Amino acid sequence: MNTGVISTQARAAALAALSATSASDELDVLVIGAGVVGAGAALDAATRGLSVGLLEARDFASGTSSRSSKLIHGGLRYLEMLDFSLVREALRERGLLIQKLAPHLVRPVPFLYPLQHRAWERLYIGAGIALYDTLALSGGNTGLPRHRHLSRVEALKAFPSLRPETLIGAIRYYDAQVDDARHTMFLARTAAAYGAHVASRTEVIGFLREGRRVVGVRARDLENGAELEIRARTVINATGVWTGDSQAMLSGERGQFKITASKGIHLVVPRDRISARSGMILRTATSVLFVIPWDRHWVIGTTDTPWDLDKAEPAASGRDVDYLLAEVNKALVTPLTRDDVQGVYAGLRPLLSAEASTTAKLSREHAVGNPVPGLVIVAGGKYTTYRVMAKDAVDAAVAELSTRVPASCTDQVPLLGADGFRAAWNRRAQLARRAGVHVNRIEHLLRRYGTLIDEVLTLIDEDPALGKPLDGAPDYLAAEVVYAATHEGARHLEDVLSRRTRISIETTDRGVAAARTTAKLIAGPLGWTQEQVEREVAHYEAVVMAELSAQEQPDDESADAARRTAPLAATLA
Repeated sequence: MNTGVISTQARAAALAALSATSASDELDVLVIGAGVVGAGAALDAATRGLSVGLLEARDFASGTSSRSSKLIHGGLRYLEMLDFSLVREALRERGLLIQKLAPHLVRPVPFLYPLQHRAWERLYIGAGIALYDTLALSGGNTGLPRHRHLSRVEALKAFPSLRPETLIGAIRYYDAQVDDARHTMFLARTAAAYGAHVASRTEVIGFLREGRRVVGVRARDLENGAELEIRARTVINATGVWTGDSQAMLSGERGQFKITASKGIHLVVPRDRISARSGMILRTATSVLFVIPWDRHWVIGTTDTPWDLDKAEPAASGRDVDYLLAEVNKALVTPLTRDDVQGVYAGLRPLLSAEASTTAKLSREHAVGNPVPGLVIVAGGKYTTYRVMAKDAVDAAVAELSTRVPASCTDQVPLLGADGFRAAWNRRAQLARRAGVHVNRIEHLLRRYGTLIDEVLTLIDEDPALGKPLDGAPDYLAAEVVYAATHEGARHLEDVLSRRTRISIETTDRGVAAARTTAKLIAGPLGWTQEQVEREVAHYEAVVMAELSAQEQPDDESADAARRTAPLAATLA
């Protein structure tokens, strides 16, 4: 079985194949950007039988797609905007992901919606959530329980940390959760398993043109500085908040889309700081606030504010952190403080610009354009509907081709690790005995790798030391960081600590204690010298210090300046 391994050798082979393209042997589709939409487009095109390349300037999901609220949801607030088609579409995708496409990565999560007023609010909110459930059913089996009205006593039993005076009851409903970075990486790996040539740390620096037509790109391998030309019959630009930058490379052409970046930040706090058996959604003056269970932690977010500073590493300021703490503390018996915050992350939403007084009012719907022959741009959208966006982008690319191409089939294509997942979950006690680890460890691995768990356990069979907890981050096994480098395309220490795992936001020291051990474990697979190990560790520590400094700053400008003191990992080579 081809499991789409993305190793150092596989990356080199992909770049060699891409650089060998010529006018007589060009790719059918080249996708720029390996966020969730770009990786999804590569998978969509590959499963239609097309020859495909996927390029990413940094790491898979290193932008928006690793910094979301980690929810797969329809978006309750879009019902108030009467955007029923968007909600229905998102709920259909939620059902597909839970039941068929990625049951190992996407799982149901209950949420409470506290009610503060008497009959009218229960009627109004209850009707909205009932419509939410109905729209989900109209798209097929949701795989989730229906909502339920709770009394005040029942709500406080489900969420003991709620201040009793803040509610008269609640409604419990279900949505779903995903580790966004891992899901995006699995999309890229699945695309590779279906024949796509996948390469991260490869930056597009220009387009190849014949007249007005785009016939490929010029790219630079950021690991060694080598430049290459890649020919393709069509190019899909799926660069999210960088859409404007990539459009600017089309000299003499007017950009078709204007993207507004909206910053959202999230806090990560230990699970014992909030006593609850479900998540919670709260209304704020400008948006909604989620309290989301995240293994042994809670994720609290988000904000929704304009951002026009550094797109690569948006910074969370002290004002952002204090805002979220103030909002969530309105509902909690025991207020959270800054000392309770273990992790903070900030991301940018790529919103299609429109006449709106705040970014919270801009639509999450997407658009696909064809500004010049040979180039398709996909922009906007929300994480949950990535597959639809990818399908629409490939449909537009196919229209540029002169051959008949099958329709999209990704609604029938499980990601790697999905096939047989439920049977593997039922066998988790047997897997634990085989590996000599506690069954809780196996459950953790199954939720991260699905049936690819066998590849991780094989590493432990070959080196039993890899079955031990990772120094500095004992929730993870040493084998997991090695696997990140040998199978999952991690090229730098930050890739492993921030995206293949979530050590950077789940430990009190932001992953610093685990950094050196991790660097030594991945040095062999990545061919690092001791000097490179030291450089990677120093860089990671600098990133952590820069982010902590930013979170003490009073505004976006000073936070951005503080964060910029640490360079991007891609500049290390």
